[in-house]
Amino acid sequence: MNDKRTLYRNRRAGKVAGVCAGIAEYFNLETWLVRVAVVSIFLLGGSGVVFVAYIALWMILDEKPLNATNDTSDLAVKKKVWQAGEPAKQALQDVSAKFHTLESRLRAIETYVTSDQYELKRQINNL
Repeated sequence: MNDKRTLYRNRRAGKVAGVCAGIAEYFNLETWLVRVAVVSIFLLGGSGVVFVAYIALWMILDEKPLNATNDTSDLAVKKKVWQAGEPAKQALQDVSAKFHTLESRLRAIETYVTSDQYELKRQINNL
């Protein structure tokens, strides 16, 4: 398995510089969880370390390019509360909606192909 993920700052999903959002994306965690951990460490006595580490990561990490894609699939379902992704119930609703749309389109195509208008056009084109 070739797992080549890169740690970026994600300014589009971030509040200050996107460091917490980038770390959350890299480790497949919810962004709010990383933010809570950072603020908790900051408030519980690690303020110097957290401040220096945040500023250092802000300066060191590259910003996530617009064309960079997430290595996870289109439909990432979260298995645990702290994991990033879509809740299973929401994923099921999304898939159901997609199938309903496809079924409607297929019915429209079937109605057209079995219509007299389609048969007439086909016969005219064969002349």
